[in-house]
Amino acid sequence: MDNKLSLNIQSEIGKLNAVILHNPGAEVENMTPKDAHRALYSDILNLEIAQEEYRQLEGVLSKVSKVYKVHDLLVRVLDDMDQREALLRKICANENAADYYEELFSMDSRQLATALIEGQPARINTLTSFLNDDYYALYPLYNFYFTRDASVTIGNNALICKMANKVRVRESLIMEAIFKGSGAFDCNVINAYDFNFPGNVHMEGGDILIARDDILIIGNGCRTSTYGIDALVQNMCRLTKKNGGKRHVIVQQLPDKPESFIHLDMVFTMLDVDKCMVFEPLIMHDNQFQTVHMQIEDGKVTGITRVSDIPAALRKLGMDLKPVKCGGSEDEWYQEREQWHSGANFFAIEPGKVLSYARNIHTLNELNKNGFEIVRAWDVIEGRADYESLGKCVITIEGSELPRGGGGARCMTMPLSREAVR
Repeated sequence: MDNKLSLNIQSEIGKLNAVILHNPGAEVENMTPKDAHRALYSDILNLEIAQEEYRQLEGVLSKVSKVYKVHDLLVRVLDDMDQREALLRKICANENAADYYEELFSMDSRQLATALIEGQPARINTLTSFLNDDYYALYPLYNFYFTRDASVTIGNNALICKMANKVRVRESLIMEAIFKGSGAFDCNVINAYDFNFPGNVHMEGGDILIARDDILIIGNGCRTSTYGIDALVQNMCRLTKKNGGKRHVIVQQLPDKPESFIHLDMVFTMLDVDKCMVFEPLIMHDNQFQTVHMQIEDGKVTGITRVSDIPAALRKLGMDLKPVKCGGSEDEWYQEREQWHSGANFFAIEPGKVLSYARNIHTLNELNKNGFEIVRAWDVIEGRADYESLGKCVITIEGSELPRGGGGARCMTMPLSREAVR
């Protein structure tokens, strides 16, 4: 690629210019019910239906932005023999698969990229391997269609996240290789695995929201630890010491259970310059889960205070967002059911134009009351609805299978560049 894309994300809602996607493939189907828990799933998916639903997400985004595919970018990395060797050695060492290095290295680039994503079956040539329950030498990357988690774009930086579960570490290794070696991107790569910080450092992209160029909102739960947040804040301190200015980090504690609270973006996402989507029982009600405001200036943390909720903290910083309730305002029963199926997980294509699942009807009704037109993804893709002429809208993709993986539109998108918000 001759023309490198310069990464630039300063908000959650600026008009999208470019995004990384990964279509769910055989890796999703290479799973049985007994493997589901290890794969971090609570159910198994019908791949054919999941792919049909994903085509709607990709179809809409392809009409409005440049779409990069993980598999294609990985092939470019693997075409370079030095990069191929470096990535394979990291993967094989991390997954105790040194015996498979030569076999993997000898594959052509596309075949190897497929093996690194869909999994490499183990050789059955001994009694031990025959009786072993593990079918794979390299497990499939069951979660990779959730491209949000392994890396985050913050400004011109690609932050490589340190994943909470070993089954997802290879995703981070691949994304680091893509940002450093695919030749597609102009960016600064920050690898959280290299953070020199004590404690259990973990962070994932679903927990990191860029509210404004000087404000991060971070979830603290089962996938992003307090140590991970402190390590990221330490890195931000170095940035402010070098470049000056103030930064703010708003931290929201999350429950460990149920698993639908896995990331912050399952309970809070941004919709427009003046609206956000919230799971009201957690975000707006008094409970044991704290919201904390951290202030950074001149290379150090200058204040840590408890605040009532995320919208209140943002309001004090000049961002006045009206909360729209996931599941509607009528019944907490609907709120809980729709939150479970990613009802709060929205992805903004631009201010006031967002993507979500069609199944969460009470959430959509609440958005409609707040001025959002509901538009089917297929109508946009096939030209029955002109995207450019649409005002505030929710573009809905069918969601019977994709939500079973535990995420929504924001989870499945890794934005690379957005325009400034006016």
